[in-house]
Amino acid sequence: MTNIRNVLADNIKENRRKCGFSQSKLAEKAGISTQYIAMIELSRQFPTPEVLQRIATAFSIEAHELFVVPPSLESSIERLHKDIIREIREVIFEVLEKALADKYKR
Repeated sequence: MTNIRNVLADNIKENRRKCGFSQSKLAEKAGISTQYIAMIELSRQFPTPEVLQRIATAFSIEAHELFVVPPSLESSIERLHKDIIREIREVIFEVLEKALADKYKR
């Protein structure tokens, strides 16, 4: 099970890097201290909803996006595998349906 504090910490770090912000720049944009940003990124503090909203606004994202768990490689591969199997079944069904239709037309 994934710890929500760790998810939040990782997502804030990742978004901060994507935006090119230092901890102090993010702190300035969100109106909080650099030390508090550091403590959140270390999973030692959990911000209030108001602070979460200010952090999300600084990143130009929705607050709930700070809690999205990125899919693991294994789950991505499993999903791809299921999609491929489904598509193969659809193709086989279409081929069989056409073959049966052609057979009974004669």
